Amino acid sequence: MTTVVRVKTQGTVEQFEVAEVELPPPAADEVRIRQTAIGVNFVDIYQRSGLYPMPPANIPGVEGVGVVAALGASVTSVKAGDRIAYAGAPVGAYAAERNLPAWRAVKLPDSLSDEAVASSFVKAITAHMLLFRVYPVASGTTLLVHSAAGGVGQLLTRWANHLGATVIATVGSEAKAAIARQAGASHVIVGRDADFAQAVGDLTGKRGVDVAYDGVGGATLAKTFACVRPFGVVASTGQAGGPIPPVDVSDLGPRRSLSLARPSVMAYMNETEAYRAAADAALAGIASGILKVSGQAYPLTDAARAHADLEAGRTSGALYLKP
Repeated sequence: MTTVVRVKTQGTVEQFEVAEVELPPPAADEVRIRQTAIGVNFVDIYQRSGLYPMPPANIPGVEGVGVVAALGASVTSVKAGDRIAYAGAPVGAYAAERNLPAWRAVKLPDSLSDEAVASSFVKAITAHMLLFRVYPVASGTTLLVHSAAGGVGQLLTRWANHLGATVIATVGSEAKAAIARQAGASHVIVGRDADFAQAVGDLTGKRGVDVAYDGVGGATLAKTFACVRPFGVVASTGQAGGPIPPVDVSDLGPRRSLSLARPSVMAYMNETEAYRAAADAALAGIASGILKVSGQAYPLTDAARAHADLEAGRTSGALYLKP
């Protein structure tokens, strides 16, 4: 038996329940992981709330860190006792132990703590997708990062700054502005009601940024279009601020000549080569100190409070669960 946190019916955090379930032996190509830290991401909230579908077991979560406890008959890539991290499908990380495909398991060096990896792994892979696949960021690139004090926002800012880009950040408070500046933002726009489009125009001499990353959604996305130069890219990465209204293609062009991307890190991690390359780059960045974000721990059985805090914007950095 193993402890899991599952959703009775998709909806609010009140739908979470703690349960004991029977865990079958790993299949031939699977490993069993005894988990030590489990990352919490907005995709988990989308799963719990019903925005994204859930697997039949109704256990959310897409990443974890732990120790290999058992091997399927055909597994040779790892051995019992190895420390590993994993990310991606199948969903079901909110558990003390679980089975997962062996190809997902990425060995961890001794120099990296479980907590540091659980705080950063999927978020760093998301940043890799955005900075290298969606729009190739390099020295001289100017970009806009919304919610730059959050987990993904901090890592985007740190990585882009390391690449030589100029980061314009938006945050909701002066306390979060300090976090964004520490992460490497060159300019920080403060306040939930700030006219960030006007501010971006002033900061760029009316040119606009090359690429904007918007995980807020709601009414923010349409305002973000006004921040990007002609033939630039807007990457819509989530909707923490509410559902995204329908987008009229005339808002993108021809006058603005924008490209709108709606990339999925889950789809990115389903590409085996992309997953391995992004995972390696993420772990290297964490180990070097380029990619670091503060982590806040919650007991696995207190996943409801973690979700409530994340949804309400009461946190900065990253959250993870401890079985």
